[in-house]
Amino acid sequence: MAGLIQATTLGGVSLPNIHSLGTDSTRAPLRVLVTAERRDIDPAGPSVSVVVPAMNEAKNLPWLAAHMPAGVAEIILVDGRSVDDTVEVARALWPDVRVVTQTRRGKGNALACGFHAATGDITVMIDADGSMDPGEIPFFVDALVAGADYAKGSRFSAGGGSSDITRVRSWGNWALNALTNTVHGTRYRDLCYGYNAFWTRILPVLDMDAGQIGDDSDERKWGDGFEVETLINIRVHTAGLTIAEVASFESERLHGQSNLNAVSDGLRVLRTIAIEKREVLNGQRLRSLSQNVTAPAPLDLEPLGAASLVEELEDLDQLATTEDSALEALPEQVQRERVESVIDLREEAEIRRPVALQVDSEVRAPRDFAV
Repeated sequence: MAGLIQATTLGGVSLPNIHSLGTDSTRAPLRVLVTAERRDIDPAGPSVSVVVPAMNEAKNLPWLAAHMPAGVAEIILVDGRSVDDTVEVARALWPDVRVVTQTRRGKGNALACGFHAATGDITVMIDADGSMDPGEIPFFVDALVAGADYAKGSRFSAGGGSSDITRVRSWGNWALNALTNTVHGTRYRDLCYGYNAFWTRILPVLDMDAGQIGDDSDERKWGDGFEVETLINIRVHTAGLTIAEVASFESERLHGQSNLNAVSDGLRVLRTIAIEKREVLNGQRLRSLSQNVTAPAPLDLEPLGAASLVEELEDLDQLATTEDSALEALPEQVQRERVESVIDLREEAEIRRPVALQVDSEVRAPRDFAV
């Protein structure tokens, strides 16, 4: 792997694991194979900040705290203006917790606020609802220490799985995943899963605006919603970062209801795929990256038929915008019925994490490593 690494700088800090700018469709993510063994975070290793977006999650936080591995340096709870005892419960569970109030609305804004508050060497993003096992955090840390810049959780890698995903959500994730891999030259297996980790020093590459309290706090900006995972995944690839996929198991939410709307949020993801590609083709994304990363000049994209592709993506963007607006204009009861009709198609299947993995040759490619 050393031959693929090019030294560069980010904000004056040497980053030996960042590739040159531009996309490379031949560069597959590393595959990290995990076992059932659980352990704490090595206190002698890099410090870890865990960002937990939470809105009315008081009943779920005790489970999260009970399963958090020892050795986490910092817990950052980003409060989405909860009306229950989320903040009080968090402070009782973690006396040293850092509570940050998000500046706008949406999961994306909550993550941006938490990322900018993180002081650890590594930042981990995890949901508060109990669907993601904090006991897997050491595996994400292992992937980063082994050479990755960004560790992407995957329910569809060997050893991963889900007891929560519905048939329709699975189809939607597959379609959006395939579209992103085709349009952006990525090779992700699980685009829309939000359990990820990265070296905190690469935060400028993500280009996420946290904003300030009281500054357009009621306005929802692009990237503030559930499209944030797709936005991050595309941007780390565009920046040429080394990406590892870590097998992860998703469980059902413990208490409460998810704010995810399969239809409208799916359309926002679709828009994200289009917008990010358009920004790459017109040079806007690379210009933004160049403010933080010293690297070779961007590739000449004209031979790729950029002009015609931009026109197609603009049409796609317009379609997604129109459909998204139309859905949001529907009465809340109608939206709920549409989502419930999707949930009714759910497959009832029990999925268990394997005690040990049977490693196949396809997963254990030459660039793969096991932890």
